Amino acid sequence: MNWPELNLPIAITPGDPCGIGPEIIAQAWRTVPELTRGCFVAGDVGLMRRAMALVQLGPCFPVCEIESPAQALGVPPRCLPVLQVVPVAPNLPWGQIDARAGRLAGEAVLWATRAALRGEVSALVTAPLHKEALHAAGPPYDQYPGHTELLQAESARHAGVTVAQMPVRMMLANDELRVVLVSIHLSLREALDAITVDRVLETLRITHLALMPLLGRKPRIAIAGVNPHAGEGGLFGREEIEILQPCVSAARAEGIDAQGPLAPDTVFMRARQRADGQREFDVVIAMHHDQGLIPVKYLGVEQGVNVTLGLPLIRTSPDHGTAMDLAGQGKADASSLIQAIRMARQRATGVQ
Repeated sequence: MNWPELNLPIAITPGDPCGIGPEIIAQAWRTVPELTRGCFVAGDVGLMRRAMALVQLGPCFPVCEIESPAQALGVPPRCLPVLQVVPVAPNLPWGQIDARAGRLAGEAVLWATRAALRGEVSALVTAPLHKEALHAAGPPYDQYPGHTELLQAESARHAGVTVAQMPVRMMLANDELRVVLVSIHLSLREALDAITVDRVLETLRITHLALMPLLGRKPRIAIAGVNPHAGEGGLFGREEIEILQPCVSAARAEGIDAQGPLAPDTVFMRARQRADGQREFDVVIAMHHDQGLIPVKYLGVEQGVNVTLGLPLIRTSPDHGTAMDLAGQGKADASSLIQAIRMARQRATGVQ
């Protein structure tokens, strides 16, 4: 595909230097150079040269150092540009949890987030970091469970608001299905308590505003029920009657195309893109983590992309972790990262 030129470059952070992030980035540059044109790695030059050596096949694929994000737009084809945004990294061992790696990963994400908020890059793609290594890095990174919370806190600080005033949601997406979660990493009992009118309605608003620019129209949003058969009129639970139906009514009054609550055992099939390219719904609002992620991941983890909605910047990431057991072998699959770059580029250029 001939992608349109980027007005601003896309920053890609390498994730944990001991994990597979650096090598899947190198693999993406080697396999889809037309997609990565105009992108650059915000990280460490030496790390990316080590990673490129892991996947180097055939002709030399150089890693070059750039001095500013804008220079990435003029880098020659088949060359991986890196902006040194962290102290020069030591030669860290592949596949091990290391506080030094956690700090380098955190510093790269923090720099890239601030660059996006300053308007220096058009989007941010984050390779996986390791939560234990990030926590071991100490302040300020130990206060963030992962990428999302760090990006949310920094975006709120930039906007001069509290974190609570900048709510975010996770969308998992592939070519066939999009799902947005009402809650993420909560126990099932806690997740049920998180299904409130305010939280579900907030999820609907965030999803509506995030997908309108991508689709060029109002997204058709399906609301998955909580209970079997969406409660069967109250026979199997009253969350649909007391919480979800009022949310749908309120959302529709605001001009949001929301439908439901619908039976959770069939709504994902109705929202899945068919062979003719059509689908009944553009996105499903799932009530908790596993309800939404199981159908997306069943269609293929290697194609899944994590998109953070609600931020004043574009952020995507692959739908997998650091895979420490594979790191350093040059065998990691870059498919999910490639899809994350593709989705970031689509959103940055407005081209689907």
